Amino acid sequence: MAAVTILFAHTLVLPAASLGEEDPLPPLRMQREPHQVANLAELPADLRENIEYGRLHSPLPCLNQDGYDRTLVETSFPALVLENDHLRATVLPSLGGRLYSLVHKATEEELLYRNPVFQPANLALRNAWFAGGVEWNVGSTGHWTGTCAPMHAARVEGPDGTPVLRLWELERTRNLVTQLDFWLPEDSEFLYVGVRLQNPSDVEVPAYWWSNIAVPQSPDRRVLVPADQAWRFGYTSRLDLIEVETELTYPMRHPRAVDYFFEPLAGERSWIASVDGNGAGLVQASTERLRGRKLFVWGQGDGGRRWQEWLSPGLEGDGYAEIQAGLARTQMEHLKLPAATSWTWLEAYGRLSLDAGAAHSEDWQAARGAGATALRPVLDGLPGREKAWLEIVDSAPAERLAVGSGWGALELKRTGWNVSVGTPFSEDTLTSRERAWLPLLDGQLPAEVDVPDGTLVAWRELLEAAEDNWLVWYHRGVSRHHHGDIDGAIEAWQLSGDNAWALRNLGVVTGELLYYERAVALRPDLVPLVAEAVAAALDSDVPLAERLLAHAPDDPRIQLLRVRHALETGDPAAAHELLAAGIQLATVREGANPLTDYWLAAEEALGTQRPVPPQYQFGMGGN
Repeated sequence: MAAVTILFAHTLVLPAASLGEEDPLPPLRMQREPHQVANLAELPADLRENIEYGRLHSPLPCLNQDGYDRTLVETSFPALVLENDHLRATVLPSLGGRLYSLVHKATEEELLYRNPVFQPANLALRNAWFAGGVEWNVGSTGHWTGTCAPMHAARVEGPDGTPVLRLWELERTRNLVTQLDFWLPEDSEFLYVGVRLQNPSDVEVPAYWWSNIAVPQSPDRRVLVPADQAWRFGYTSRLDLIEVETELTYPMRHPRAVDYFFEPLAGERSWIASVDGNGAGLVQASTERLRGRKLFVWGQGDGGRRWQEWLSPGLEGDGYAEIQAGLARTQMEHLKLPAATSWTWLEAYGRLSLDAGAAHSEDWQAARGAGATALRPVLDGLPGREKAWLEIVDSAPAERLAVGSGWGALELKRTGWNVSVGTPFSEDTLTSRERAWLPLLDGQLPAEVDVPDGTLVAWRELLEAAEDNWLVWYHRGVSRHHHGDIDGAIEAWQLSGDNAWALRNLGVVTGELLYYERAVALRPDLVPLVAEAVAAALDSDVPLAERLLAHAPDDPRIQLLRVRHALETGDPAAAHELLAAGIQLATVREGANPLTDYWLAAEEALGTQRPVPPQYQFGMGGN
């Protein structure tokens, strides 16, 4: 019987934490970004220029997703499965189009690291992120704004008559239309993923893309890649070019978290693989536009292990590493995508099997050469596959499978951009949330809302021309601040009047605590607001912090601030008591480690040396 490719819907049931509600407070600034490069002057001119260009300073118009918890409950997720005789690929359209699983059917081997739970943690541009599978990152350095958000999905007829699974969405910080076409030809042992970034606007846009591929790690697993040098970033703010040596290529031989961005070799085609002791494992290859390759490890220290347990509660085995592929050499860079231009490339995912002795040779050139030789048929076939895929890249969807957001449809109403018929943003995708903005196209924005949505900062001219009311003045202030007009933002928020949202923003920008105090009085139930106000008060006015804490909601974020307050008011015993009782801070941030910092500060003040509890060790730094 001839091989057949099928596409079908499936329900995936996982122990899952609730994602919760978005934070209504506008992210006027980015969270602390650990990928800051201090030695720019030492770097090649092109690398330095790309690092200095295009960095995002706020995820607006998106709001932060920080309402998740750590209570796991059996939860159903919509899944779309593409399958032939060789592979079974499972995609999660409601979670950023994540390629959740890729099973090699002949061996029943899961080629990816498949997280057995859904547990958000604070690692993305909007906070919430989860580990495992293949994540598609577009927009700016970091995990993209859509990683825990839905995408549109549809069936498209493939170039060979097999079904193609298409996903698409508008990346809102850059207004880039992101398209993913999953194609599994009937007899193919590789899944192909065609990617297109459309810039429909009339201005140049900073472009960023990395495919983040989680793979199992074990003591005998090795990463192979066509490179002899790598840019090492060890979370110490330095980017250094080093030689690729044997120890570097085994993920479990690294004591601490580290990134290696491999320097592409001239004349070599782009791929990266993770193989086990027998020489078998996952390989990712692509056409040439996707030139960057990277290895990330959490490291074998206490902090690295704790992070993996945090991201995969009940973690068994040795955890995971990430092999990645991107547009630029490093993830600190952005490239210039011209106006009214699309970039395309094709990625391939499948099982690589080569001689174990060659795969683990101490001669690095021989090892990577063996990988390239084994992969040659796939590499040779990629240009032809890409050409065939491009023949259907604009094909209209044949059957809707999932619905993403209505933001794309809303932006088309404002701009009239020419977007491919292959990635339609139809009016019926508009929800009440997006429709609330439609009156602004006619110069009005009704103010009958209790909580403002994330400001559409690209609608600045419409906001400035709209009829005045408190909501319009509030959004004008956020938009002005986003575009660098700080004085204008302050003026707008003052004119917005006595509402918690404008007052909070005034507190952030002016540093005047009276604004925060009044905002909390209006919304004492809003934990992110109270936590932010207490932190600001602790920076300059401890009595106000005490007043705010006296009536603050019960929340781990507030408990952490109580610890800080106790330390700063000379009561390390109280701080230690709070920490010893246990604080599970769901939103602990990558690159930050306040629980350990406060524990050590309390121990020092008390003159004791009790070890930091394992559950508080999230450290990533080191040499």
